[in-house]
Amino acid sequence: MPHDFNQRIIDEFRAHHGRLSGPFEGARLLLLTTTGARTGTRHTAPVGYLPDGGDRVLVIASAGGSPRHPDWYHNLLAHPRVTVESGVFTYEAEAVVLHGGERDAAFARAVEADPGWAEYQEKTDRVIPVVALREIAKAGPPDVSAASPGEAIRLIHDVFRRELALIRAELDRGNGSTLGAQLRVNCLTLCQGLHNHHQGEDVALFPHLADRHPGFASARERLVREHERIAELAEELRRAVSTRDPAAARAEVIRLTQELEAHLAYEEEQLLPLLETPVA
Repeated sequence: MPHDFNQRIIDEFRAHHGRLSGPFEGARLLLLTTTGARTGTRHTAPVGYLPDGGDRVLVIASAGGSPRHPDWYHNLLAHPRVTVESGVFTYEAEAVVLHGGERDAAFARAVEADPGWAEYQEKTDRVIPVVALREIAKAGPPDVSAASPGEAIRLIHDVFRRELALIRAELDRGNGSTLGAQLRVNCLTLCQGLHNHHQGEDVALFPHLADRHPGFASARERLVREHERIAELAEELRRAVSTRDPAAARAEVIRLTQELEAHLAYEEEQLLPLLETPVA
């Protein structure tokens, strides 16, 4: 893509925490920063991605079906350590090119979710690479693009809201009789993300707030109960996904959406007044 076009996407992505307008509205995009293979200069590019469960995502070096691999792909071959921006989180990752059956299965999932990937492959003789970006674990809390802990909570909550909206849209686009492999991964990735977030709150954030705000006790009890309820709903969604029943999955997504929305609203009502202190 032309540099100016890419830069406009990058600027909007960063200014609006991953939300984009126009043709990329609702798209799964991240910003990938690589180190130039020849120059050593850092370069950032917006790329589409696929959730892959656990601690990695997949990016596809399609270059719109160009006969040549994109520059960012050559860069990460030379320097596999990259920086990923999701719009809310920024983290370092190790890039690993997938090969053989693993690559083919991942690309098939991508095509199932968006036939445009197949159109790109048809336009070129090269085999379009699929790359796994595995987050490199670090000590301490994640890096969130927020000015205060309160804003961080709002942004993380918005990630879950947006992901549920994407999953609902993906279910609606399906043919009604099957539950696609990538959609199943998306659901399971969401469930894991909710578990990790709530576990972090229960173990670290809530005790921290309770020590400083004795009046938080009753709200904490309710929030912990709601975390347990969300975990039950996530497990029901996992079961529906494992049976590959789209009707059951849709029903569980709707149920999870309704109860999670109410939980997030209550949590923001209780936590934000305690957290709206700018980060020093």
